[in-house]
Amino acid sequence: MEAIILLGGPGAGKGTLAEDLRRETAYIHVSTGDMLRAALKSGSPVGLEAKAFMEAGELVPDSVILRIIEERIAKEPVATRFMFDGFPRTIDQAESLDKLLKKYSGVITHVFDLEVQREILLRRLTGRRICKTCGAVYHMVNHLPKKEGVCDIDAGELYQRTDDSEATILNRLEVYGKQTAPLIAYYQRQGLIRKIEAGGHADVTTAFVIDVLNA
Repeated sequence: MEAIILLGGPGAGKGTLAEDLRRETAYIHVSTGDMLRAALKSGSPVGLEAKAFMEAGELVPDSVILRIIEERIAKEPVATRFMFDGFPRTIDQAESLDKLLKKYSGVITHVFDLEVQREILLRRLTGRRICKTCGAVYHMVNHLPKKEGVCDIDAGELYQRTDDSEATILNRLEVYGKQTAPLIAYYQRQGLIRKIEAGGHADVTTAFVIDVLNA
């Protein structure tokens, strides 16, 4: 079992890269957010435990998240390759993930750190618009709807999320930088970090990552 990790601040393109890699490689995308929602929907014991924390307005503990991840990876053959997006976020999570993978004879082979200039991140995130009805995502620079303010799919109204305002984004970037710096150092000590200039076209970033994985 092998795994790669995608790191990068808000708007760095982790989601797009993960989707491209899922489509073009054999890696299985492990999104903790998606898995948490699936666990809640399934009503599994760990899902119900997570639900109790969420209903109480508390963060789901790392121990519960790791159990959800273990449920997911335990379903796959030993030779499976996984891709983690948005996890781990802290040293404690990274160490716990290492132990979990070791339990299944797994190893992390690469940690890709997507670096994008702050001005580009701001342009990407402040331009994002989302359909209130179906959740489709548009952008006021590089993915315009056919009709301003209207979703192409279902004619739903497009809106800007409050956390896509410039002030909120700057705060998110600052928090991310402080939170992730120790994590990057942790993986650098293991020789796993591959920094990527991801401010250009997504296809270029994807091609670079695939070349590294195939090397």
